[in-house]
Amino acid sequence: MASRLETDKVISMEEATSLIRIPASVPPVALLGVGDSLIKRVEQVFAGVAFQIRGNEISLRGDVEEVSLVERLFSELVLIIRSGQALSPEAIDRSIAMLRNEPTQRPAEVLSLNIISNRGRTIRPKTLNQKHYVDAIDKHTIVFGIGPAGTGKTYLAVAKAVQALQAKQVNRIILTRPAVEAGERLGFLPGTLYEKIDPYLRPLYDALHDMIDPDSIPRLMQSGTIEVAPLAYMRGRTLNDAFIILDEAQNTTPEQMKMFLTRLGFGSKIVITGDVTQVDLPNGTQSGLRIVRDILEGVEDVAFPALTSADVVRPRLVADIVEAYGRWDIATQNLVRPSRGKS
Repeated sequence: MASRLETDKVISMEEATSLIRIPASVPPVALLGVGDSLIKRVEQVFAGVAFQIRGNEISLRGDVEEVSLVERLFSELVLIIRSGQALSPEAIDRSIAMLRNEPTQRPAEVLSLNIISNRGRTIRPKTLNQKHYVDAIDKHTIVFGIGPAGTGKTYLAVAKAVQALQAKQVNRIILTRPAVEAGERLGFLPGTLYEKIDPYLRPLYDALHDMIDPDSIPRLMQSGTIEVAPLAYMRGRTLNDAFIILDEAQNTTPEQMKMFLTRLGFGSKIVITGDVTQVDLPNGTQSGLRIVRDILEGVEDVAFPALTSADVVRPRLVADIVEAYGRWDIATQNLVRPSRGKS
């Protein structure tokens, strides 16, 4: 039985024909989709390539480069299936984008990288930049995950923290956020201090609940193995043997950012996440996240992996919204010119 994807290709001056044989170890429905739904998605993207399916064989005819790309795509999809993943239209779109934009990269290596599994759900990077982000966390002590909403900055950071805790690489996880918008309003909210700041920390709790048995979270928090606290609680501490995540870091001042970074102790790792386009600080207050790269550029063991609208893993509309706002910001900045005083 064939265990690898086999292809027979004939190339002329204008077009190529190719015959792809699906390995016997891969059920055709897993690769083609129910009712051929997945292969139809591939056909939509590669509209200039003619597809013909017979049993476990797929015939291709079209532009040489496009046919070659489809061959590579199916090779990667077979590897993804063998890793235990079910294919989806989103996985196909992301694989095609990687093959087009980063020809040397292997989509199967990205989409098959398991971080942690919990209750039958496995958390993996879904884009090449997300994999670069995860790799940076493995290789560096301090990592800045800066990018728009929906790119998995916080979610993947929490997954790596849980992975490190389970592997006993650290003794505790510390999750923190600045409670901006609160200020004097905290005093008017009912409840204890933790109840007042809970809305600001809720996204971190939500991520934890996806990765750890919810029944064990109160016990881990009571023992101090997991700590979720506002940024102000970090002052004056040295955090050893911990995986520390600062979320929504665009809402820190430069002074707060410096304070937080200098909490780093021995055996610890820090991941800072934020979106510099969504600063909620009062007017005239500089964001510590916006200037930290200029300050730390070139400092050893600090990484700034990039995440963009192409890495948004929420519905496609979210990526379109992020891109639309980016165009609007650029257009607005071009219209605003610094005023010049009269001489």
